[in-house]
Amino acid sequence: QVQLVESGGGLVQAGGSLRLSCAASGRTFSSYRMAWFRQAPGKEREFVAAISGSGSTTLYADSLKGRFTIFRDNAKNTVYLQMNSLKPEDTAAYYCAASGGSSVRDPMQYQYWGQGTQVTVSS
Repeated sequence: QVQLVESGGGLVQAGGSLRLSCAASGRTFSSYRMAWFRQAPGKEREFVAAISGSGSTTLYADSLKGRFTIFRDNAKNTVYLQMNSLKPEDTAAYYCAASGGSSVRDPMQYQYWGQGTQVTVSS
């Protein structure tokens, strides 16, 4: 069983930055692939980024590559999402997820989810 708690969301102006954190419980954190998804009102949950258990491999949504960076600290059982050059269209609830099946981008493949943290980008 893994419990995930996100933090770091908030209100930021366009062009600004935020760093989201996701703290995980459990002693096997490094064995889990971790991912970030986001969901805007009225829209489906969207893949943002994923990182392997060791942190050596990352994958990003094509539209976000270059602005967002996912990284993890296995000693702290935490995964991060650094978001730069934020745009109003980045406004959404951001969720971290753990585990996952064969499809990295499919939210249905993830077993554990946090409660989400809201990011609002003003123009």
